[in-house]
Order: sequence, then C-alpha cells, then structure tokens
Amino acid sequence: METFDWIVIGNGLAGAALSYELARLGLSVLLVDDGNADSATRCSYGGVAYWSGTDAITQELCEQGIKRHRQLSDELEAPTEFRELDLLLTFAPDVDGSRLEKQYGQFAIAPRLISAQEAHALEPQLKLDAIGGAFTIKHGHVNPLKTLEAFNQAFRRLGGQQMIASVTGLVRVKNRITGILTATQAYAAANVAVAAGGYSRKLLNAAQLSVPLYHTHAEIMALPQVEQSLRTLIMPAVASRFDAEATASAPATDSLWDGPPHKIAPPILDTGVIQFLDGSTYIGQISRFRTDLDTSLIDAAQSEASLRQGITAQLPCLANLPGHWRHCLVTFSRDDLPLIGPLPDIDGVHVFSGFTSPFAMLLPVARRFAQWVHSGQQQPSDALIEKMLVTRFTHA
Repeated sequence: METFDWIVIGNGLAGAALSYELARLGLSVLLVDDGNADSATRCSYGGVAYWSGTDAITQELCEQGIKRHRQLSDELEAPTEFRELDLLLTFAPDVDGSRLEKQYGQFAIAPRLISAQEAHALEPQLKLDAIGGAFTIKHGHVNPLKTLEAFNQAFRRLGGQQMIASVTGLVRVKNRITGILTATQAYAAANVAVAAGGYSRKLLNAAQLSVPLYHTHAEIMALPQVEQSLRTLIMPAVASRFDAEATASAPATDSLWDGPPHKIAPPILDTGVIQFLDGSTYIGQISRFRTDLDTSLIDAAQSEASLRQGITAQLPCLANLPGHWRHCLVTFSRDDLPLIGPLPDIDGVHVFSGFTSPFAMLLPVARRFAQWVHSGQQQPSDALIEKMLVTRFTHA
C-alpha cells in the first residue's frame, strides 16, 4: 500500500489550497472529498474582503490575500474570474447610518457612508425607498467553483492525486493517526489534514479527538440565470449572525456540540445577493445555530420564502425568478482566527479549518502553513501561523 506524505480531507477552498501548496513543495498528496455539491465553498458568494483587517494579523493576511488573488489565475493557469466591484452594505430607512460609522472605522480601509440616492446610482436595480443608505467600498470577488477547479487542476499537474470518496473514519494506532478509512479501503499517510469545514469536528470526535470548531447551517437561494444585470455585491450593514456565533462558540456551550442535537440560538436572516459573470445569482443567507448536522428539520419552502421576501424588498427585479434552495455548513472558531495545526497529545493529524473570511485570508495561510509543516515546525519559525494553532485553546 502506498503511503502518502499527506492526505487532505475536504475539497473546499481550505483543502484545495492546502493540497496545492503541499504538492508545490514536492510532497506526495492525496486529496479526498465526498463530492457534495452543497459545500460551504460551493455555496459561497466568493467575496474577498481585503479591506476588513482589524488588527496586525488580519491586516497582514488581507494584504497578502488580495495580492495572491490578483495574480492567482496566472499562477494556476486557469481563470478564477477575479474582479473588483462595489460592495453595498445597506441599512433600513429607520436606521441612522452615522451611528454605524464607528463600527466601520475599525477596519484597515473603512467603508464610506453614502445616501440612498448614491447607493441607487451604484446599483440602479435597488428600490430607492427600501433603504436608508449604505456603506460602500471596493471589494474583491472570485467565482468559487472556478477557483476550486483552478487549484485542483494545478494540484494534479504537480502530481497530486484526487479522489471522490466519503471518509468514514481515521485510522488510529495508539497515539498516532496513520491514515483514513473509506467505504472500500484504507489509505495510509505520514500526516492527515482535516479540512472538512463543518464536518471536521464530528470526524475528529469519532477518533476520540476534540477541537473547538463550530458551525452554522447556512441557507441560500441559487438562481441559475438572471437577465437583469446587478453591478454590486449587496450585504447588510448590520450582520446579526456574529453575535450569535460568539454565543455558540463560548466555552460554556462547548460541551453541547458533542451531545445530542441542541439549538443554540434562533435562526438569523442576513439579506444579501451576488451575481456571477455568467448571470447566475445567489441570494442569502439564513444561518441556523444547531449542533447537529441534520437538514431534515429545516423547512426549505419556508426558508425560500423568507430569502425571497428579504431580497425583493430591495431588488424587486428578482421577484418570482426560478431558483432552488441550497444548504451548507459554515465553520468558525471562538476568536475569528482559523484553527490549524497539529492536535495535542497525538501525532500524524492536523486540522485546517474555521476560516471566518476564507477568500480574504486563507490563501496566504495555506502557503505559510505548508512551509511551516514542511520545515518540521521549527525552521523557519512563523509567528503568524503559531498564533492560529489549535493549542492556543488547549493551553489556555
């Protein structure tokens, strides 16, 4: 049986980028994914919020991330459809936008407060009396599917092996993970990276390994073709889900994630929309804070109605257009930094997940992490990577 240097579980942006970076270093890598079309990356808007750094770490990652995106199509020899467009962070007519300026002043590049009329000039499809105004800023954007394809193609050109299969477990021999199990056979590796997003915690838990990763059930509407042209990415100026994420990931609630299904907080609708270059359009998003992975309790028809009602209040042009409901798990950590690196007290297994703003920050982390593990986690040291290690919580 072939023993790989690395097996990477999960072909979202995290797994695709990490597997590529490891293969770039000449390592033998197997990338395994179950082929689920409704993964977080595949349901993503694809926004690159390179302006959104709030401290030295996130500002550095945002700067490095946008630099990578601007040349990524050339590097990978395939289009990612990178572009920059106007982001509109809209608020309701009864909201005083000036009261939100302090909130946006914390970012490395602060969005600018504009009137409803100025917002309408940027996005003529907006219903003028539906908003009180907006904050605006230039925002990066890629096509998530094309970005994945570009990484995967470049990975295979470097000799990486890619396989569609469900990982049913990790092979554990005493205090070492030696590979993975699928429905048909086992695969051996010196190292396993779990980059399975919202499924990572459950997979590790099955091997008696615990990590402080959390997830939301995110729901969107996918409209396959919209003839009306949208010029901007629209999101709410006040996103409600971040407070709920803080509650869901608090140490006091951590044990709930390993027990029976539990509802941490009520569902939240953060209305937004993005149109891709081919005219397909995503309307989002509902976030549900439940500890289980089951989707059967979600009323998809009710969710669709809520999503449509939320966006058509601002963009009547999207009313009654054909589309379908989609669901995915979106993972996050306790402190808005990703959760990466080796797990304590066991060898051979790493986690690479929990990116709050993946398209903005993940690419430089993947490259630096691959270099860090390849160097034996010693030379050269990387203080930024070391701030993201899972051990920051286990040592707390």
